[in-house]
Amino acid sequence: MLTRRLVHCSCSVVLVALPLVICANAKAAATATSPTTTGHHSAHHRSARIQESASTQKHINHLQHSHRVAVASTSATHHYSGSAHLRRASLTVHRRSYERFYASSFTDQDITQGDITAGEDPVVRQAAIAALGNMYGTVLAIDPSNGRILAMVNQKLALSSGAEPCSTIKVSVALAALEEGIITKDTPVNLGGSYHMNLTEALAHSNNLYFETLGRNLGFERVRHYANQFGLGELAGYNIPGEQLGVYPDQPLPADRGGVGRMCSFGESVSMTPLQLGALVSAIANGGTLYYLQHPTTPDEALSFQPRIKRTLDIRNLIPEIQDGMQAAVEYGTARSLKANFNQFPVMGKTGTCSNNGTRFGWFASYADTQYGRIVTVIFLEGGRPTFGPKAAELTGYFYKNLWDHSYFAQKQPTEQPPSVQAGEAAPATSTGVNQ
Repeated sequence: MLTRRLVHCSCSVVLVALPLVICANAKAAATATSPTTTGHHSAHHRSARIQESASTQKHINHLQHSHRVAVASTSATHHYSGSAHLRRASLTVHRRSYERFYASSFTDQDITQGDITAGEDPVVRQAAIAALGNMYGTVLAIDPSNGRILAMVNQKLALSSGAEPCSTIKVSVALAALEEGIITKDTPVNLGGSYHMNLTEALAHSNNLYFETLGRNLGFERVRHYANQFGLGELAGYNIPGEQLGVYPDQPLPADRGGVGRMCSFGESVSMTPLQLGALVSAIANGGTLYYLQHPTTPDEALSFQPRIKRTLDIRNLIPEIQDGMQAAVEYGTARSLKANFNQFPVMGKTGTCSNNGTRFGWFASYADTQYGRIVTVIFLEGGRPTFGPKAAELTGYFYKNLWDHSYFAQKQPTEQPPSVQAGEAAPATSTGVNQ
C-alpha cells in the first residue's frame, strides 16, 4: 500500500491558471471515496481532441529528420504534445527558431564492447542489437514477472547517471493523480477555451499542458512522494556493478522555470536511468510489484535466479486506467511508428523527447502483452536531430519483430506469478515470464 503524504507546497508559477474541470458526478464520487481506494467511473465523458501540430506529424512521417520549434507567447509557457515540442514564453515577439544539436545520433564504434553477456538471453540480446543498429543508445529488456534483465546493450550508457526523462515522467504523474482521486481516465481536463482532454488522449498524444495541470493540482510534495515510491531517485538494480543513481530533486523548479508543472510534463531537473524506468514499467506490467532488477552475469546465475521484491505498489486498480492511454500511444499516438514494424500483439508504451546542451534524448518504454507472458523494453537514444521518442518506438517495433521472427514468444508457456515475499528478500525460484 502506498503511504501518501498530504503536504502541499505553495509554489508560485508563471503559467496561466488552467482549472481542472471535473464533471459533477466524477467530483462527487471522488469526494465520497477514500483516495487510497479511489472509485473509478464507468461513464465516458466526451472531450474535444487537440490535433497534433504539423511539425509533430512531420516527425512521424520523416523519422530521420526532426527539429524543435520555439514559438513565443506573451502570457504562458506551454509544452505541447508530440515528441516534446517546446513553446517558450517571451515578451511580445512571435518567432520561429531551430535548436542546434552537436551530438551525433549514429556511431561506427562497437558500443557493446565491455558488455557482460554470459548470463543474458542470447535471442533477446541479438534482437536488441539488430534493432538498435548504428544508432547511439541502449536497449534494456526485462522479464517483469521477476525483475531479471534479459539483455542490456551498451551497458556503460544503461548504467550511467541517466538523463532527463522527458515525457516518460508522465507515467508517474498519471499514477499519482489517479491514486489521489484527482482524475479518472475519463475525467475531462480543461486546457483553455473549449478544449478538454482525458487521460487516455493525453497519454496517447503526450499532451504537456494536461500534465502541467495535474502537477499543479498535486503539488510538488505529492509528486515527489509518488515518484520516490515508484523508484525514482534510488538504485533500481540489486548488486549491479557500475550502476549509478538518478536524481529526483528535493525542491521544485523555480517559478520562472515552470515550477512543478514543467517537472510533470518534461521531467526537467530530474535525472532518470533506463533501469529506473524499466523497473517502473515492469511494476505496471506485473500488477504492482516493484522488483529489484538483477543482471545475471553467468549461466549458473541465470539458472539459479531468485527474484527480489523492493516493494509492492498499491496500483493494481489503477493499471487499467493507464493502460488504455499507453496502448493508444502505440495505436494512434506518439508511438504509432512502432506499428509500421510490428502489430502481432498489443504493446503499451510511452515516448519522451527533450534535449540538453546540444544533445537530444529519445525515450520509449513499453511492454508487449502476449499469451505467453510479457516483456518490458526500454530504448534510450542520445544524439542530434534524428534522435527522439518516436524513433525509439520505431526501433522497439524492430526489436519485437526480431523476437517474433525467431519464435521467441511461441516457445514459452503461460505461468503463474511468483509468490509474494518480504521486500528485499529473494522470492522462490520459478520459471515465470518469457525469458527462461
